[in-house]
Amino acid sequence: MKNITVIGAGTMGNGIAHAFAQKDFNVNLVDISADTLEKAIGTIGKNLDRMVEREKINDEDKTNTLANITTYTDITEGVKGVDLVVEAATENIDLKLKIFKQLDEICDTNTLLATNTSSISITEIASVTKRAEKVIGMHFMNPVPIMKLVEVIRGKLTSDEVTSAVMKMSKTLGKIPVEVNDAPGFVANRILMPMINEAIYTLHENISSVEGIDTVMILGMSHPMGPLHLADFIGLDVCLSILEVMHKGFGGEKYIPCSLLVNMVAAGKLGIKSGEGFYDYSEGPRNKKVSAQFTK
Repeated sequence: MKNITVIGAGTMGNGIAHAFAQKDFNVNLVDISADTLEKAIGTIGKNLDRMVEREKINDEDKTNTLANITTYTDITEGVKGVDLVVEAATENIDLKLKIFKQLDEICDTNTLLATNTSSISITEIASVTKRAEKVIGMHFMNPVPIMKLVEVIRGKLTSDEVTSAVMKMSKTLGKIPVEVNDAPGFVANRILMPMINEAIYTLHENISSVEGIDTVMILGMSHPMGPLHLADFIGLDVCLSILEVMHKGFGGEKYIPCSLLVNMVAAGKLGIKSGEGFYDYSEGPRNKKVSAQFTK
C-alpha cells in the first residue's frame, strides 16, 4: 500500500497526512473547504520547520514531505486509485456513516477503509458498506507526527488479512500499533475519559482548583499533563462526545458527563482550539493561565 487518502484536514487529518507523507507515501488530503486545506498545509509546513530546527529532519525531507501531499475538495477525485482511505472527520456518527456509505460507492473494490474515530463502533460504521471485512479503525493519538501509539480496532467482520496489513503499515509509519477489539471507547478512551470526567467532577464539587487537580496528577501519578489541561488539548466537545458514546454503549453512572463539561461545551469553551477551556489560551497554547471562570 503506497497511495493513501485522508478525509478531513483538521487537527487529526493534517497530522495523519503529515505522518504518511513523511514516510514517502503518496497522500491525497480531502476536505470540502479549500481554506481548511490551505490552513492544513500551512500547519504541516510549520510542524516540519520545527522538526528541521530540532534536527529531526533536514530541509530536503521537509520539501519531499510537502511534495507527497496533494489536496482535493472533490472526494471522488481524491480517492481514485488509492489503496487505503483514512477518515478523520468530526466525531459524529451520522457524518461518519454518510462518508463511509459514499466511500463504499466511489472507491475501488480493493480499497481498505479506515476510520480515526476515538469511540464509535467500527462494526456500525462498516454496516453501511458492502465491504465490512475491509473496514477497520486506526485511532491515532494527537499530535500524530509525534505520538507513537495507533489503536488498530477490528470490527466484528474485519478480516485477519486487513488487520495484519494495517498493523504492518502502522509500523512502517514508525508507530507502535496495538490490536483492539470493537467496544465503546476502545482501550485508550475507555480508561482515559472516565478519569477526565472524574477530574471535572472534582473541580465542580470544589474539592480543589484547576491547577491543584492537575498538579496532583502530574506530581503524584507521573502524568506528563494534568487531566484538565489534557481535556483542553483534546477538545472539550470531543471529550463530551466520547463520554456520550460510552454512556449509550455501557450505561451506568460512571460514564455520565459532568454537567460542568456539558455547560462549557454549550458555551463554546472547547479548550485550546477555542482559546478557552479550563485554562485561558488567548496568548497561545504555551502561555496558558487558569480561566477566569475558575479563579474563585
